[in-house]
Amino acid sequence: MAPDTPLTDSRKDGLSAELAALKARNRQLEKINAALIERVESSSPSPSAPYAAFEHAVLLADQVRERTDTLHRTLDELGALNRRLTAAKAAAEAANHSKTRFLAAISHDLLQPLNAARLFASALEEQLARLALDDPTPGDASPGDGSQGVSTPGELVARLGRSLADVESLLGTLVDISRLDAGVLTADVATFPVRELLDVLAEEYRQLGAARGLELHYVASHLSVESDLQLLARVIRNFLSNALRHVPDGSTHGRVLLGCRRRGDWLEITVADNGPGIAEHQREVVFQEFRRLAPRQDNEQRGLGLGLAIVKRITGLLEHPLSLASTPGRGAAFAVRVPIRQPASVVGPAADAPSPGQPCPPPLAQPLLDTVIWVVEDDREVCAGMQSLLEGWGASVHCADTAEVLLQQALAAPPEVLIVDHQLGDGQPDGLAQAQRLRKRWPDLPVVVISADHSAPLKARARALGFGFLLKPVKPLRLRQLLIHCR
Repeated sequence: MAPDTPLTDSRKDGLSAELAALKARNRQLEKINAALIERVESSSPSPSAPYAAFEHAVLLADQVRERTDTLHRTLDELGALNRRLTAAKAAAEAANHSKTRFLAAISHDLLQPLNAARLFASALEEQLARLALDDPTPGDASPGDGSQGVSTPGELVARLGRSLADVESLLGTLVDISRLDAGVLTADVATFPVRELLDVLAEEYRQLGAARGLELHYVASHLSVESDLQLLARVIRNFLSNALRHVPDGSTHGRVLLGCRRRGDWLEITVADNGPGIAEHQREVVFQEFRRLAPRQDNEQRGLGLGLAIVKRITGLLEHPLSLASTPGRGAAFAVRVPIRQPASVVGPAADAPSPGQPCPPPLAQPLLDTVIWVVEDDREVCAGMQSLLEGWGASVHCADTAEVLLQQALAAPPEVLIVDHQLGDGQPDGLAQAQRLRKRWPDLPVVVISADHSAPLKARARALGFGFLLKPVKPLRLRQLLIHCR
């Protein structure tokens, strides 16, 4: 073997450089290895990690259980509250139903005797007036002659009539406000000639005004309107009553105006007076419940302060604009606007109505002379009062509690007009059904239905059958005009 060859200097330098490079690379690899080891060690779970995870899971479970229990308690409370609300709603509905039944009962049971009393008083007043004409004496002064004492039968009957009218007004006000509060008062909207309503009111309040020395002017209209006749009558009556109440009695200049004026597609019905008027700060107050203006000094003003409040609610129900204009010291004017409608045809009593503004026959006339009128009424007192009133108008009256009894009288006296009460005895068909039965025999028989039920369906049913309809207590003037037009 050949002897070792000695390294040259250049060779030594090359080896040193390679060794230095190897050492530097080794150091770099060691750093990379250390970084990898550190990363691996940091990502590996520590010996205590499983216990920490268990504690965290237990804490979350406790929180979920606590929130679940809270949710269950809240749901239980909501369920109990809903049950209480359901029970309260059922109780309120039961109370409202009882109130509705009470209103129906009060409308019939309380208005029935009042209706009889009004009929008897009207019949007696007319009889006394006829006797006074046949045999006038100084002691038989007419009602409202200004005497201080109440000594004559005529004066006593007139006072009785006014007292009954006050009772009727108060009771009607209470029933109306109760119906409005209960939400059971609904409108029976139909098209009718406005004169069908206003002619009667004008004549009625013309007579009342004359008894107080006041003058009523009436400006009529040939137009037809769309409204609920009975509810609109309630509004106009309130206007007229207020006007007569606030114009001083016996005033030579006391005047009340009932008039109509066309306003585009509306008919404005106005009641104006020349009384003391209403101050500007009171014009909103007068439409509030239980609010009245200064009472009259003669103590003749009775009421609850609900009249105009009811007027405001009725006109709101009918969607008829209401207005008030007044000048203190010169008077006030209440007005309601009613939509004008053109009827397709005129059906019923209004077809033969007199021209607007034409007065009704005088109270002592007998416009129904020898007219055969059948009355179906199960209340004996009401039947007797109706018979007395109708016979005073010259009619031949036959009364019974059912149509069956009246049919037995048909051969002797067939009817020319039928008056029927809607609510008859238990087990009996209602008045409309009995009227339909009689109409099968006499198809053209005019029918007038009298009822204490203000419900819109009943009014619509009567109108569809072509029957006249009056509410209790019956106003004799309205009844007489309707019977005259029915013949």
